[in-house]
Amino acid sequence: MLVVFGSASLDTIRTPRRTLRGVLGGAAVFAAISSSNFARTGLIAVTGRDFPSRHIRMMSERMDLAGLEVADGRTFRYDGRYSRNLKTRTTVKVELNVLGTFRPKVPESYRGARFVYLANNDPDQNLRIIGKFDRVRFSMCDTIDYWIKNKRRSVTRLMGAVDAAVINDEEARLLTGEHNLQGCARRIMKWGPKYVVIKKAEHGSILFHGDEAYPAPGVMLDRVVDPTGAGDSFAGAMMGYMAGRGSTSLATMRRAAAYGNVMGSFAVEGYGLDGLLRIRRRDADARFRRYARACRF
Repeated sequence: MLVVFGSASLDTIRTPRRTLRGVLGGAAVFAAISSSNFARTGLIAVTGRDFPSRHIRMMSERMDLAGLEVADGRTFRYDGRYSRNLKTRTTVKVELNVLGTFRPKVPESYRGARFVYLANNDPDQNLRIIGKFDRVRFSMCDTIDYWIKNKRRSVTRLMGAVDAAVINDEEARLLTGEHNLQGCARRIMKWGPKYVVIKKAEHGSILFHGDEAYPAPGVMLDRVVDPTGAGDSFAGAMMGYMAGRGSTSLATMRRAAAYGNVMGSFAVEGYGLDGLLRIRRRDADARFRRYARACRF
């Protein structure tokens, strides 16, 4: 089983073509829906009383919700605007609401989980919760620029407490002070994780282990409409594939990272979660096979 810990939110997404208000989002939701195509997935998150019941029904069909808490108050809300070329996103507004006072609990049924993914939460919160699992075989964390700027020491401590760190290229540079991505990965690995995965948006990803680097190109797409959740979908697919296989071998991790690129590509083809919700494992496998043929030379 894979357990995903992170945020569930109601988002406002502003793209050049369309604005969506109050749509289901959150790092943990994207990651868990992505991972559910590969492995049984449990979710630890919090919502407010205003969270629509239709979202609960949809999520319950794809993941275990024993760790989902419904608290008095309003659900975490994020409002962001993308540039015309969809390359950058500017935060318009953030309302933490119930997320600001959330004290996550690990249900008894999750304590024996062998795979745990910690999304881009407060690093101190991630550090507390990882210690509540009994038999973790492989753990991975993510982070974002907000935590790097405000809790850098906690971010580095968190990376020393997990097996792998996933981070995008700009945040890797911000965290380490290095420009070269291999230099970034080496610096992060000195803090403790055996593996570092650097996401490069439409350019794919690089898996680092020891002195080796394993790049995987991005999936070529005709059209991108909304990049929201692509990185979370990547991480969820990677962890889900490994959990489904029950393997932490380097070969499995390389294949998992490739599936991460594939699931990220589905995410950006629809608004919000639409790109992930309209596909199943067979669709991911079919695109993976085409992607693998394109990468072989």
